[in-house]
Amino acid sequence: MALIKLNNKAVSNATSFGSISSLGSMTFIKKLTASSSATLSFVDGSDGVVLDDTYKEYVFTYNNIHPATDNVNFSINFSTDGGSNYNVTKTSTSFRAYHAEDGGGGAAGYYAPTDVAQGTGNIPLSFNADGDNDSTMVAFLHLYDPSSTTFVKHFIGQANEVHDLPRCNGNYFAGYCNTTSAVNAVKFNGQYGEGTNGNIDSGKIILLGIN
Repeated sequence: MALIKLNNKAVSNATSFGSISSLGSMTFIKKLTASSSATLSFVDGSDGVVLDDTYKEYVFTYNNIHPATDNVNFSINFSTDGGSNYNVTKTSTSFRAYHAEDGGGGAAGYYAPTDVAQGTGNIPLSFNADGDNDSTMVAFLHLYDPSSTTFVKHFIGQANEVHDLPRCNGNYFAGYCNTTSAVNAVKFNGQYGEGTNGNIDSGKIILLGIN
């Protein structure tokens, strides 16, 4: 057996390595850029978007999402009819940790306003985001096997935002779309209130597929 020596974060003096296979890969699918956009939607089969059985896991990353005003909730919903209706029944839970810019108010715990119980409305991924020029939100969301017609569709994610107070909000969320129909569209919404569309002033959302 050959010895492996680690030196200055490098591997040296190794005569051979075992093979590694089937680790999977991440594939870029689509990037949407907001510019005073009420919503950003990824619809399977539309403009190069893939949300089918090509991949068993899809990842959405949001980069510097900036709301058009203060106190905006950035939310998500799902569709089983190609985006005609975003009203899939969902059950979810969330908790958050926060810390104010002045060093006060730090806490962590379950946060009821950002979860649903068999609801069809939007799920907030961030809450009361700040609209100052230098304030943004970043996040990721994993959606698992959305094309399955056997199982519910699980999702997990995390968001970090500048809250309107101002403070740092770390939001952690998970749930499932309680349907055995294929989920084939996902909509992100800058939302001033439940059921209303507000502007996402700027930012990018990228969709990736994982084998």
